[in-house]
Amino acid sequence: MTGSIVTVEHFIAEQEREYPEATGAFTDILLQINLAAKVISAAVNRAGLIDILGVIGSTNVHDEEVQKLDDYANDVLLNLLRRCGSLSGMVSEEEEGFVHVPESRDPGPYIIAFDPLDGSSNIDVNISVGTIFSVYRKRSDGTRVRRRDLLQPGSEQVAAGYVLYGSSTMLVFTTGRGVHGFTLDPGIGEFLLSYRNLRIPSPGKNIYSINEAYFDKWTPGQQRLVERLRQPPPDAPSFSARYVGSMVADFHRTLLRGGIFMYPGTVAKPEGKLRLLYEVAPMAMICEQAGGLATDGRRRILDIEPEGLHHRVPTFLGAPDLVEMAGRYLADD
Repeated sequence: MTGSIVTVEHFIAEQEREYPEATGAFTDILLQINLAAKVISAAVNRAGLIDILGVIGSTNVHDEEVQKLDDYANDVLLNLLRRCGSLSGMVSEEEEGFVHVPESRDPGPYIIAFDPLDGSSNIDVNISVGTIFSVYRKRSDGTRVRRRDLLQPGSEQVAAGYVLYGSSTMLVFTTGRGVHGFTLDPGIGEFLLSYRNLRIPSPGKNIYSINEAYFDKWTPGQQRLVERLRQPPPDAPSFSARYVGSMVADFHRTLLRGGIFMYPGTVAKPEGKLRLLYEVAPMAMICEQAGGLATDGRRRILDIEPEGLHHRVPTFLGAPDLVEMAGRYLADD
């Protein structure tokens, strides 16, 4: 049995041997994320015991209340990633601007963007939360980080992934060669390979995931789409609605069981809520690598050029037939 155990460190080393172009700098980033995930997972599991539940009394750049665990997870990622030596800097949901690496060190060849704790408003009621990350190569030469280094389309990502803190802690990532999942074994403190080459089931479960409380605020096309899912034609399969309110948890279910995850815009806010650079683009890369589609209802997510660090886009992720169907309903909006 022990011969089949593969840790995330061994898996990354395997990939390095298989792909000679892989670099130690890139591997170092993934290993620091691996360590950060363990630290944050331990804090999430003990949050009620160490006084890091609730809000800290301030708001972030998005005018959202900052949860104590948001702040903690952000600090963990910033501090661990700063020391890996492979980055020019970082973009975080919790930071208004770009975070530079220490000026005393030569900048590394990569940029990382992350949401330290997606769905953190759920943590007080013991619902799954997650971390999302995205890695890009620095485009420009020299030590200075330029706008074109930061605002790259998702198609330029060299890696993307998320960590789900739920009944178990899972690390799921892609480097552009399939999607792989690792489950944290608390007994030995290691992420072990549990899913190799994940694919969104097609056909899979007919599940749609969306916050239907916004129904009256949606465009007519989005309303018609959800009505179609609620009441399909007699000869069409029926659907189930499942919505957690944590993008990582809702997308993870979509990845494993199929269906579609949607976070559309509204008439008043057509851009939606989710941020392109560190939430939607990494999930879109994972979705496509697993055989799914990822659009904003019209355009491929990975082709969209971010206009700023916190650019928002409507989001449709999941099985190709369902994402394509969504696009048809939205075409006339």
